[in-house]
Amino acid sequence: MYKVAIIDDEPIIVEGLTKTMPWEKWNMQVIGFAYDGKEGLSLIRRERPDIIISDINMPQLDGLKMIAGLKSEFPNMQIVILTGYREFEYAREAISLGVTRFLLKPSKMNELEEAMDAVKGKLVKLGISGEEHPADESARSTEAEEEILYNNEANSFIVKNALEYIRENYKEKLRLSDVADQIYVSQWHLSKLLNKQMGQNFSEILNGIRMEKAKELLKDPSLRICDIAEEVGFLDMAHFSRVFKKLEGMSANEYRNKH
Repeated sequence: MYKVAIIDDEPIIVEGLTKTMPWEKWNMQVIGFAYDGKEGLSLIRRERPDIIISDINMPQLDGLKMIAGLKSEFPNMQIVILTGYREFEYAREAISLGVTRFLLKPSKMNELEEAMDAVKGKLVKLGISGEEHPADESARSTEAEEEILYNNEANSFIVKNALEYIRENYKEKLRLSDVADQIYVSQWHLSKLLNKQMGQNFSEILNGIRMEKAKELLKDPSLRICDIAEEVGFLDMAHFSRVFKKLEGMSANEYRNKH
């Protein structure tokens, strides 16, 4: 059977969907539910459902980033948004990232049933019968053309947000896992995306951003190089010097004298 996960911070919604929808009609079963985004992501990673029905307007949750993360990491996973958030631009962006249906609360039963018809149709189109591991993307080499398009949209969205977060936090002791947590993907998946789209790994991207900032600061002769190193996120001056010379072909002091 197709596995369904429900994520909503309103228990009445979760209970209502679980008990009133005729899931057997679509060969589906609810395998779990969660009341917040963090708990929901744990559920998804643990159970790998075929279908997610989720609100996107919950505390400590960036709905668009969650959608992009899920569609990038599990492109065949079908997402139905059920929310009271009525911003049209938000809905448009969610759909462009790969949401199958965007429904507004309160939704009528026929709207929910139509959404499940659409979801099952997409899964069948992808060759997923509900009798196999639902979200094991490595086992499925072909996808519908529209799913590939959505996944590319999601991938670009993720990389853009990852780079934005790195640029905003390059001064910190930043790890790949820190960035991955912010954009709702696993660190191995983020690493793969950065390498594919940027041609660099996380450390190379982070160091490149730090060196660009360091070069700006080196133009101020009143700043000591050791202070600049610390300012751009290096606690070890020797490490800063090695990275700077490797990327710029000269020492920080030589760069300062030249510029």
